[in-house]
Formats: sequence, structure tokens, C-alpha cells
Amino acid sequence: MLRSERTTWRFYEGFCDRVHAAVSMLFPPIDPNERFRERRATSRRRKRLRRSAAVGTVLVTLAVLGVGARFVGTDETTPTYSDLATLAAAPASGPATLPIEVRGVHVTEGLASLPGKLDDYFDLQRDGLTALELDVKDENGEVGFVPSGVPLAGAVGATHDYYAPRDVAREAQQRGIYLIGRVVTFEDPVLSRGRPDLAIRRADGSVWSDAAGLGWTNPFDRRVWKYNADIAVAAARAGFDEIMFDYVRFPSDGSVGDIVYRNRGSLRKREAVPAFLRYAKQRLAPYGVRVSAAVFGLSAARDLGIGQIPRRMAPYLDTVYAMTYPSLFGPGELGLADPGSSPGATVSRALRRFQLALRGSNALLVPWVQDWTFSVPYGIDQVRAQIDAARISGAKGYMLWNAEGLYTDGALVPR
Repeated sequence: MLRSERTTWRFYEGFCDRVHAAVSMLFPPIDPNERFRERRATSRRRKRLRRSAAVGTVLVTLAVLGVGARFVGTDETTPTYSDLATLAAAPASGPATLPIEVRGVHVTEGLASLPGKLDDYFDLQRDGLTALELDVKDENGEVGFVPSGVPLAGAVGATHDYYAPRDVAREAQQRGIYLIGRVVTFEDPVLSRGRPDLAIRRADGSVWSDAAGLGWTNPFDRRVWKYNADIAVAAARAGFDEIMFDYVRFPSDGSVGDIVYRNRGSLRKREAVPAFLRYAKQRLAPYGVRVSAAVFGLSAARDLGIGQIPRRMAPYLDTVYAMTYPSLFGPGELGLADPGSSPGATVSRALRRFQLALRGSNALLVPWVQDWTFSVPYGIDQVRAQIDAARISGAKGYMLWNAEGLYTDGALVPR
């Protein structure tokens, strides 16, 4: 890539990152294979067996009657909407059944702290919801609960009582909703401020910050790996079904040329992220959770210099969540004059690149769907165009992103 092109893409990726971060922080603190190791505790296994029996009974009945599907096979609730595509045979042991089609939404810690708000999101199951992603650690470095066994989180002031993770996991399990815990990893203003020795720094030793003034922790430092894995383990022990690592990369904007990385050992930048994911996967294996990561929409098309190379990350992931938001692709990218005005084509072409990058791996592919307006107004037609493109591409499903937590009516309906 020419120097001018590198400069352009560094600016573009930084711009996308700032938009994503800004949208994520609209709500203040009040305010993303089936081969797995030994999994959950015996009590959860018994519930899986009961659910499997219930699903089997319903499937047999439907086969006899020749009826199409509008159901969910759980013991406790029967939502208004569902379909055969959401059902997978529940394992006798292991994590919660992964829906055949993931249809999920993003929920912030602040929203989860509001009385009754999580129930509102769980109730979207009536409209077709099969999965819910809840922030465990967010872009501000805040942890939504007080994790046992992570004293460093308390020492730096990262912990809060936004929600009770075991209660949330129990509710999700009872409703038959797949629960994903998002752990924002290397962007961490709280830890970088409280422990400067773990932060990305400048040559003079001062803590570096990005264009938005946010501090980052050092992706090479194994102590940072342990901190994030410890928090992920706490969520897994609480009952989350999957851990999604986000911002699992190096910074893309700000004065990146001023950064001096310490404690890097022999790792190169393109090796650090896969090495962290391998470590996290090993740490989480005893708890029976799936492991995933959210990645830039352009990361499958080229090496962006941020350590996100999907084919290197895939061996340690069960799912890759591609952030293929059409409005964040520049003019001419993917061969489209205005990607934001062509949501279906943008997602289709972006996912094709991910499919090529992930070829030969067992990692599933799920795109994040833009459910918010940026340069072009987005409503149900634009959201559905992205979802239809994901389905045609053979993706495992989709996740809706809107940092305000306001999702378009009808977007989750199975079709």
C-alpha cells in the first residue's frame, strides 16, 4: 500500500472507530462448530435434557401435522414469534443451545441498570429475538458488576453494580435466550489510568491516548491479558453462554507514531491478538463458554495494521462478528460508490471477503447490522436489506447494533 493510501486508511479507520465509540457512549454510566469440551454443571445439564425432550416432541408433532413453525421449545415460556430456523438440537451436556439463526441486540451496562429494562429486551423474544449481547466490560473500562477473583478491577475503580450477572443469566436460561457477554479488551481508560505500567505509553513514559482522549492498555502485556481473561471467566462462571472480545486490537487513530510498546517480548503486532485469543480460549475452556470476537468490517479485505487478521484469529474463535456497518465504509470501497446508500450490497460484498478469509476454519460468521442513522437515514428497509444479505451469504445470523438501545420494529422477525 502506498504511503498516501496508508494515511488515508489510517484516517478512515480512526474516523470509523471514533464514530463507533461515540455512538457507544450516548448512554453514560447511569445510563460478538459445535465441538466443545466438557461444559456446564450437572444442574444445567438436566435443564438442557428437558429442553431437548421438549424440542423433540414439538418437532415430531409438526412433522406429523405438516405445520410451519411459530414456536420456541422452552419449558417456561411460549413467545409470540419464533420459527424452525431458531431451533437446534439441545446437547445432553454443554453450553446453551446455539440458535440456528442468531437474532440478537446489543445492550449497554447503563441500560441494564435501569429497573425493568432488561425484561424489555428479553421480551423482544416475542418478535423473534434469540440472543442478547450484554456488556460485561465496556469502552469506558467499566465492569458491569463486581467480579469475584479480580481484585485489580476493584483497585482501579472499574467495578459497578449495574446488574447481577447470575440473575441475568438465570433469566436468559429460563427464557431460552442465548446470552453473550461483551468484553471490551485493549481500549481501557480506567485500567490505563489506574495502572500506567499496563498502558500504552509514549517515549517519555507518559500514558498515550487516542484521538478521543481515551487511554489504551498494552496488547503485548500478559498482565493485561490476564486482567481481561479474569473478567471474562467471572462472566462465564456467572452463566453467560459466550464471551465476545471487542476492541481486541491495536489503536487505529490518534498519534500512533508516538507509541512505544513495552513488554512485547518476541511477538509482532499481527501475532499479539491471536496469542491473546489463544490464551483467553484456554482460560475459558473449563467453563463451557463459546469464545468470539468483533472485528472491523475491512479487516478481511486487507491488513489494517491493528493486529486484526481474521484467518489468524479464527483458530481460537467459535464465531467472528464482522462490523459491516454500511455507513462506515468510504466512497468507492467494495466497488460501491456510496456503501451507506447500498446496505444490502455492502454487507454481501464485505461478508464474501470474510468467507474467503475464514475458509477452512470452523469459525461461524455473524455480522453486526447497522440499526442507526449516520449519513443516510436508516429504517426497516435498510436494516432488512443487511439482514437479507447476511442470510443469502449463509451467515449464522445477525446482531443489531444501536448504542441507544432503540431497535427497529420488525427487524427481528424471522422470515
